[in-house]
Amino acid sequence: MSNKSNFFSSFATAVAELSGRPFTFVAALMLVLVWAVSGPFFDYSETWQLVINTTTTIITFLMVFVLQNSQNRDGKALQAKLDELILTSQAANKFVGIEKLDEGELREMSKTLAEKAEHMEEEAEERSAAETSI
Repeated sequence: MSNKSNFFSSFATAVAELSGRPFTFVAALMLVLVWAVSGPFFDYSETWQLVINTTTTIITFLMVFVLQNSQNRDGKALQAKLDELILTSQAANKFVGIEKLDEGELREMSKTLAEKAEHMEEEAEERSAAETSI
């Protein structure tokens, strides 16, 4: 199972990398333009329309899973890096793992941090004003 998981992760990373390149966008745009220009040759038939609809639907459906896998791994890696920074700094270790809290707890913690940041900003302004008046 691990080999399949690693294969899919490698595949998802490669596809995500390729899909984000300008060349890929240009290739997709060219494909759509070729399809549009070919319309008169097929008398704008239902089959002609079905080709682009089916193709784009299938690609979109598959890309959702590939990109979500890539995004999940990136998010987990970023979270691990942040946790490591928290653990090796003077920051409060209570922030390690907060991504697992429920929505209400996260809102409360965010509110508390915003208030703390505002308080620290006020202190910095007071210190700056005191230094300026000297």
